[in-house]
Amino acid sequence: MPIAKRLGLGSVLGYLLAGVALGPWGIGLVGDVDHILHFAEFGVVLLLFVIGLELQPARLWTMRQAVFGAGSAQVLGTGAIIAAIAAGFGLPLAAAIVAGLSLALSSTAFALQTLAEKNQLATRYGRTSFAILLFQDLAAVPLLVIVPFLGAASVAVDGDQSLLAIARAVGAVVVTAVAGRYLLRYALRIVARSGVSEVFTAAALLTVVLTALLMEYVGLSMALGAFLAGVLLADSDYRHELEADIEPFKGLLLGLFFMAVGMSIELGLVGERPWTTAGLVIGLLAIKGLTLYLLGRAFKLDTWPALGLAAALSQGGEFAFIIFDVAAGAGVMARADRDLLVVVVGLSMAITPLIFGLYLWAHGRRRKAPGDPAYDRVIQDENEIIIAGFGRVGQIVGRTLAAMKVGFTALEINPEQVDFVKRYGSRVYYGDASRLDLLRAAKADKAHICVIAIDDIEASLRLAATIRRHFPHLKVFARARNRQHVYRLMDLGVTDIFRETFGSSLEMAENVLRGLGLGDGRARGVVQRFREHDERRLLQAHAHHWDEDKMIDLAKQSTRELRELFEQDARGGSD
Repeated sequence: MPIAKRLGLGSVLGYLLAGVALGPWGIGLVGDVDHILHFAEFGVVLLLFVIGLELQPARLWTMRQAVFGAGSAQVLGTGAIIAAIAAGFGLPLAAAIVAGLSLALSSTAFALQTLAEKNQLATRYGRTSFAILLFQDLAAVPLLVIVPFLGAASVAVDGDQSLLAIARAVGAVVVTAVAGRYLLRYALRIVARSGVSEVFTAAALLTVVLTALLMEYVGLSMALGAFLAGVLLADSDYRHELEADIEPFKGLLLGLFFMAVGMSIELGLVGERPWTTAGLVIGLLAIKGLTLYLLGRAFKLDTWPALGLAAALSQGGEFAFIIFDVAAGAGVMARADRDLLVVVVGLSMAITPLIFGLYLWAHGRRRKAPGDPAYDRVIQDENEIIIAGFGRVGQIVGRTLAAMKVGFTALEINPEQVDFVKRYGSRVYYGDASRLDLLRAAKADKAHICVIAIDDIEASLRLAATIRRHFPHLKVFARARNRQHVYRLMDLGVTDIFRETFGSSLEMAENVLRGLGLGDGRARGVVQRFREHDERRLLQAHAHHWDEDKMIDLAKQSTRELRELFEQDARGGSD
């Protein structure tokens, strides 16, 4: 794994290669791959729990359009195309439908880990990827229920038993919601008061295990149960402590899961049918990639973000392993077809880090102009303040600090801007501030404050995500281009946010009011009332910024409230 990371391939591919080397088709150190794979799937459970901790229920509700719109379109569209092709090649209709819908599912573990490693989860296509993956996890549950009905065993299935199973599943979700919302928080409060960190860690793991096992008992996905528990604790006081305690176990078990996937790839079958296997893998990646790209464009993603969506989610998923086993056991799918499709899914997972790395490389080359200098690797300064972005905003902050004789380290990605500023005597380093290696070179581990003054929205979000993950001690002051930029920074936990045109616009409005004849005190009071009201509405609207219809309603409501406030002020007195 360290070798793979050093080569720029990422840890996921390193784990896969290690699994292949240790498994039955390598040195044979591990024989019972299915047992290890089943155990290691708990890493995916922990991953979904941590993701749930990042999503407050209100925010999850606002994502419903992306989850059920983009998610359902992807699963049904991709599934229909693959099923039609499979049926055309002679696969029985039931088996073709199962294969199509199963292969439409992507790997939550692979995609989210790859996006997180490359700091792409905060991007728009990263959030769209997450929404689609969430729907896929939801869709896997009814698919597992339906598959046995397609086989010969369906005749023996009792309708009353099916209704009972559905009732049990709904009941388990309700119990989890109530317990997580009320009982669990009280229990965590008692554990926290003990002051013993090990007990809190044990309580965190017990929470995930019990929720996952309850969901598995009623026939639902363990990962879905853990995700629900995380969402219910997302706005609790213990969210950050839970995330910190779970993180080491999540990383360890996810690594084991990726290794188990590598072990499960039957290289012998690849050797027997190399061209068939290669054709199926390329076909799967091409069909899913094209479908995802077109879906991204339909949901108003630009060309490169849509390509990023396709690169991240074009592989098969871990749920396909389970569904194919169920299908083979129910007689829906031949055992030989099941074995071949499992190999195809495993190989598609293995190729995904390479495809995504190629996408990032191509995207980087497109953005990097010919002749740009190499990033500064050695930074001599060691200051308490780092200014990322030394354009209009960053320079004003820097000049103010310099006038107070406060040292700072300035980072700027535009080489022309670096040369221009240096001619005027300022010291600035060239580089992409969102890169972890550059932040370490800038001694971010010893700094106290980071000023994000980057003009590019996506770059500023990548930097905020990197700081939160690797330098959580840094106090962040961020510049925002617009309200959506503010909301996305708030999603990453940034609280000190400054809209770049807000202050100057209010200053202009105050002068306009003076020009109309209002006194200084009255004009200043009107503008201050507007500032307070707008900032309050900004915080209130944060949970709904995914929902355009809700945002429109809030904007209209805000206009009415503001008009009423000014009317009350006018009745209450003059300047």
